[in-house]
Amino acid sequence: MIMINTIQRAVTRTIAVSVLMCGAAACSNKFVDVTNPNVIVASTVDTTSSSTVTLLANSAQQNFAAAYGWLAVYSSWFSGEADVADTFPTRNEFGFRQIADVNGSLLSDVWTPIQLAAQSTKQLVDLALPNPTTNINLARAATFRGYAVLHMATDFCNGDLSAGPKLTTAQMLDTATYWFNVGRTVGLANATADGINLANASTVGTARARLQRGDNAGALAAAALVPAGFVYNMVYFADLNNSNRMYNRVYQYTFDRSAVSVAAGYQTGDPRVPFFTPAQTSIRGQDALPNGFFPQNKFTGYASSMRLASRLEADYIAAEASASSAQELTLIAARRTANNQPAYAGATDAASVLTELMYQKSLDFYLEDRKLADYRRNPAATLNIKAAGAVYYKPGYANVGTQTCFPVPYQEYSTNTNYGAP
Repeated sequence: MIMINTIQRAVTRTIAVSVLMCGAAACSNKFVDVTNPNVIVASTVDTTSSSTVTLLANSAQQNFAAAYGWLAVYSSWFSGEADVADTFPTRNEFGFRQIADVNGSLLSDVWTPIQLAAQSTKQLVDLALPNPTTNINLARAATFRGYAVLHMATDFCNGDLSAGPKLTTAQMLDTATYWFNVGRTVGLANATADGINLANASTVGTARARLQRGDNAGALAAAALVPAGFVYNMVYFADLNNSNRMYNRVYQYTFDRSAVSVAAGYQTGDPRVPFFTPAQTSIRGQDALPNGFFPQNKFTGYASSMRLASRLEADYIAAEASASSAQELTLIAARRTANNQPAYAGATDAASVLTELMYQKSLDFYLEDRKLADYRRNPAATLNIKAAGAVYYKPGYANVGTQTCFPVPYQEYSTNTNYGAP
């Protein structure tokens, strides 16, 4: 699962030792020439070796897990789930929604990880794998390629794949759906517990992509296929030597960096958003936010898993796609009851009920990178979003801007000759 990083460390050690052995003046440049360790040529992979292909598939899955954690952090700042307690100006740009396309954090923390996930899964789906109709590694690669492209579609204003042309949100959503269909078909045919779980995760992904695309009928059809009680979690590890790939990023950025503070709109006492008040902890925000630091307590360790797909999400998708206030109110009542909240007593017109549905969903999927997609799809119904033009909660920064999605980094569109105009 960490093959590429291991190769990179090994190459780094080899170069360091070589320089020490012969000295800078005595070594030729060719002595330390190395092949880019991130490039895997399909023709060089032994597809008959199940251990090799499984390693590549697991590594690709972990690439997505790492990217998912980054997106959960940055989208929480952007969508008003969390305040940016970080001192980096590049990270605060996400908080006041004026992200420059030359923003270094946008490139290194957000764009590059999700692109790596998309590309490493492509390396698997491009292989001529044995028994492709039932191969679990193909099911895994297709599922996580689907999720990589889906999150690119929901979080970025546009995107590209493998240095290809600029893709619209709709094109990325359709691409994600294609790979989810492969993941579901192969996973079901594989028929193992792992295969069926991947198939169900792909089905939730399809429902989410269809809903975002405006295909309510397709979303309803996919959501209906998700079994009761289904949950698929991304797994993380408390591995100090591989923290950038293995840690739960939300926990790390809450307690190691003191940068994720629960926003005031979510400090309601609802059990779905547990947090510490300043009086309960000695932890202080990195930049000493004027309203105090409120660490989340949903993810409680480096190895805390993060939910990726579930029947609960399918229920929310089905309720919204039904465009039925009655169905939405049924789910609202169930979620309030399940979390010891009083019954909904607000207005029952369609707009008000949708707003309440989106609010309940934001509580259920807090810090799971769902709210940004909901905001783009239902801006008027999504609460706790900082209004454009509002004063940012920290001095020295611009007022809140009008961005509704992340821009593609300048380094991407300026070097990709196929991309076209930004």
